[in-house]
Amino acid sequence: MASTFLFLCCLLIFNLPQLQGNSKSNCTEEFECGNLGVMKFPFTNSSNPECGIYKFDCQAKPYPKIELGKHKYDALVRKSDFFLLSDSELQKYLENKSCKSFNKKFSFPNSPLISFQIIPNLTLYRCNHSQDIMQKKTDAFFHDFENYSKCKDFNVYYHHPNETLGNSSHKISGKLPDHCSIIQLPIPLPTPSKPYASDLFELLSSNILLEWELSNDCHHCLDKGGKCLIGRDHKFHCSKGKKEKSKLRMILAAVFIGVGLILVSSIVILSIWRRKRGKSGSTQFRREIEVESKYFGFQVPVFSYAELKEATNNFDPSNELGDGGFGTVYYGKLYDGREVAVKCLYEHNCKRMQQFINEIEILTRLRHQNLVSLYGCTSRRSRELLLVYEFISNGTVADHLNSERAEEGSLTWPIRMSIAVETASALAYLHASDVIHRDVKTNNILLDDNFRVKVADFGLSRLFPNEVSHISTAPQGTPGYVDPEYHECYQLTDKSDVYSFGVVLIELISSMPAVDITRHKHEINLANLAINRIQRCAFDELIDPSLGFTSDTLVKRMTISVAKLAFRCLQLEKDIRPTMDEVLDILRKIQSGKFQNEKTLESSDSFNLIKSKSVNIPPFSPESDKVALLKKVKFLSSSDSNSEIWISGSTTTSTSE
Repeated sequence: MASTFLFLCCLLIFNLPQLQGNSKSNCTEEFECGNLGVMKFPFTNSSNPECGIYKFDCQAKPYPKIELGKHKYDALVRKSDFFLLSDSELQKYLENKSCKSFNKKFSFPNSPLISFQIIPNLTLYRCNHSQDIMQKKTDAFFHDFENYSKCKDFNVYYHHPNETLGNSSHKISGKLPDHCSIIQLPIPLPTPSKPYASDLFELLSSNILLEWELSNDCHHCLDKGGKCLIGRDHKFHCSKGKKEKSKLRMILAAVFIGVGLILVSSIVILSIWRRKRGKSGSTQFRREIEVESKYFGFQVPVFSYAELKEATNNFDPSNELGDGGFGTVYYGKLYDGREVAVKCLYEHNCKRMQQFINEIEILTRLRHQNLVSLYGCTSRRSRELLLVYEFISNGTVADHLNSERAEEGSLTWPIRMSIAVETASALAYLHASDVIHRDVKTNNILLDDNFRVKVADFGLSRLFPNEVSHISTAPQGTPGYVDPEYHECYQLTDKSDVYSFGVVLIELISSMPAVDITRHKHEINLANLAINRIQRCAFDELIDPSLGFTSDTLVKRMTISVAKLAFRCLQLEKDIRPTMDEVLDILRKIQSGKFQNEKTLESSDSFNLIKSKSVNIPPFSPESDKVALLKKVKFLSSSDSNSEIWISGSTTTSTSE
């Protein structure tokens, strides 16, 4: 047996150089980039150009520079899917009121992986001087346009933004003259204190608000742990590096088989020895070995109780981050400098041991940018069952919605929209990995300093067997979030998470808690309140006005669309609810301002809407708790007019779990 283990070790050692030769550069999922904070794919640092599509020079001063096509731009601010860039050359031209400003053409490289768009921009038509007759025809073509004619070789025609907003009549009709070309240049975002200027050069801006968007194919590829690539055929490909991974898996499998044989032999020998000491002792030993085998199989770093006691300053109450149904969480700092969150399970019994092992098993087999990372745990022989996670510093979504942090106003609508998308992405990944979370709620959605989501707390989660439609289990979860059908029928499915996520969506648009005993007895559960308000099209009674519902048309359309989606998630019959993949796809379209799916939503079975102006809505009653479908209800139509898109240069952050 020892010779077998030695042979396998030698096999691994001999293959290490080859493995190292095949390994690629030290690509990491994230990297720091100056004032932009933590960045990730599709962007990369110029020191590792092969790790992404577009490169940042993060060492450049005073701002990092991004290379797009043949040009480099200063990156001033990053906010979600927007960059605020600066073009120093254009700034110089505009300051000098130089006609060279109109030679500038922004051509950002689009690919099957990513697209760019300047928001907002001004369309100008540059027309070269020609014969008098042709010039008269040109002036006639642009008869209702403003004309800047101070340039030597050309005229510039345009409409002032104040005139073009919502006015489709200003679009050109007919074919553009051959000697004219289209230019699109950035303009600043207007504010009440600084409206659009009248002078053309003052109207234009050298600061570019650039929106970027990954393709749906690339999103799906990343969600499944793949890598987005463009092949020689210039088409999209999703690669997971299967050859390298399979080879490494074969070698590791050989090593683990050898170690496993040694472990099994040890178990047999020790079991025989234990059997001589009594049957009860043998049974207890097998249980202990089973637990230790799980630890070994998961490859989880094991911390000593003393080490974690020191890291948390003897579990100092001032370091307490939260207190949940299964244990208290403390802030700690390990000897290697890592900041951690240490969860102490309340009891050391069989039930807690199962939840302890369950969380370890799930978190060690999953990797997603929006799932919290498990650093390790204590041995089952420890006096306490402790789980060690990465520390997420900016608290939970619930903190920012319903506690003192809500007064900071840090959760603007764009951030809430990103939270919804990232949480849906994590849940879709879990479901694709045959895992049901079972406790989706705003208290389990953590936020880092950049307000990126980390879904946590997998103590109640279940691994879902293949080819099984549901699991029969006693309902567990948090009041206000538990799927009614699961509660009634004891049948757990992935649609149970969809229901809970529907409650989270309502919390994000309403800023109301999931359960509030001060509300009407039939509206204590937020889900019931939301269904009633959506049925009556009373969105103004549901959506938080501080998000800009009454002042910003785009926010109004987006929040109403999210409310409609949440309504589908909150249906009592699980078969009517969408899957998390569908939810994620719809949320991404809403976030990007694409509302093509509105008609589809309104015509679906779960939105049996009849477009009639007069509808009698019955008063709220106990019977309405059981409403599953909308019948004969008309939704408010959403305006198609554009709204201002804004970006802030800073965010308010604070520290908590």
